[in-house]
Amino acid sequence: MADTVIKVEDLSKRYRLGTTGTGSLRQDLQYWWTTSVRKKEDPFFQSHSPAALAAQRQTLWALRDINFDVKQGEVWGIIGNNGAGKSTLLKVISRIVRPTHGTVKGRGRISSLLEVGTGFHPELSGRENIYLSGYILGMSKAEIRAKFDEIVAFSGLERFLDTPVKRYSSGMYVRLAFAVAAHLEPDILILDEVLAVGDAEFQKKCLGKMREVSQASGRTILFVSHSMQAVTKLCQHALWLQHGSVREQGPVMQVVNNYASGAQQNNTRQSWATPAEAPGNEYVRFKSVELIPQLAVPDAPLDIRAALTIRFEFWNLLGEASLSAGLHLYSYGGECIFDVPSPAMDCGPGVVAGECTIPGNYLNDGSYYLSLVIVKDTSVELFTYEECLSFTMEDFRGDIQWYGKWMGAVRPTLPFRLKQPALLAH
Repeated sequence: MADTVIKVEDLSKRYRLGTTGTGSLRQDLQYWWTTSVRKKEDPFFQSHSPAALAAQRQTLWALRDINFDVKQGEVWGIIGNNGAGKSTLLKVISRIVRPTHGTVKGRGRISSLLEVGTGFHPELSGRENIYLSGYILGMSKAEIRAKFDEIVAFSGLERFLDTPVKRYSSGMYVRLAFAVAAHLEPDILILDEVLAVGDAEFQKKCLGKMREVSQASGRTILFVSHSMQAVTKLCQHALWLQHGSVREQGPVMQVVNNYASGAQQNNTRQSWATPAEAPGNEYVRFKSVELIPQLAVPDAPLDIRAALTIRFEFWNLLGEASLSAGLHLYSYGGECIFDVPSPAMDCGPGVVAGECTIPGNYLNDGSYYLSLVIVKDTSVELFTYEECLSFTMEDFRGDIQWYGKWMGAVRPTLPFRLKQPALLAH
């Protein structure tokens, strides 16, 4: 059985809103003496006086009675809505914030990356900031020197290494910052939304590096992200926080599916008036994406019988080129259902339109999202618009009397029948 490296018991964290202090010097001194010197609970907040009750209404419990264990080599994803307490939990485990109640017991060296670019100085060059940030994140000078070439290669910024980072674009800044963090060698690595920045290609590269660190080196990772795809790809276990409390913990697919089904909001149409405001890059920018269900009755629930038409338009900023599109469908647990490419077409500059239809009686019930990728010469990925559309398919059984969960990612109607040969006459 793997050893426990992090044990969280009855962990709670309370913050006071508004002004600090109780409004009374005597009570402030009593609070300091009791909590800081005697290490006991705050008597003022246990009181039932009008002043105490008013103070209680001005407090916020960021965490409430959190309990979980992490074994050596496990990768945990921590998920939840904004304000659920995810970052506060990581700060407490990282020993940045002191808990109000409860304990966190850890074994091994901990490194935290709670903000990409920690320790960067805008006036220093990329080379100097690698040493500065690495040292702040817990690496020795010898460790940084040994990994320097690796860090630079990972960032892809060799040409700009001696340029002050204040002249870097935001994408270059992120690349260098994460390259330093990705080469830390702690026993426990704590990451907060570090994959929410950078372009899609670099995010994939970062995710691959984190997977390599966890699998090859056996390091323990706690990972906060709003990307369910990243969580399911990287993690084995998940902790779902809601209003500061644990809503669910367990295998990552189970927890993420339950979270997604509760948090899912359908997004079936997006459009942009000009390329400047549209998602994309210097090659292509999307003008519109739309999911059109083919329903027998307008405004009827979207169930598994309905065919789905995906229509999209994008601005081709590249000029004359052979372009094709790829349609990627995922379950909200992060499983790829299919990857369908379009035929390549010679396109000139301007708007290019595309359309694909998913037949009815094909998908199982559940929540899904779509990504669109534009490809040049059937081999060069120009831009991927991740999670551009999302929707939920309702169940429909007709006259089938089976009411359990229907297995599988898809649920096609296929030629399938039974027959009984006529009995031979004797």
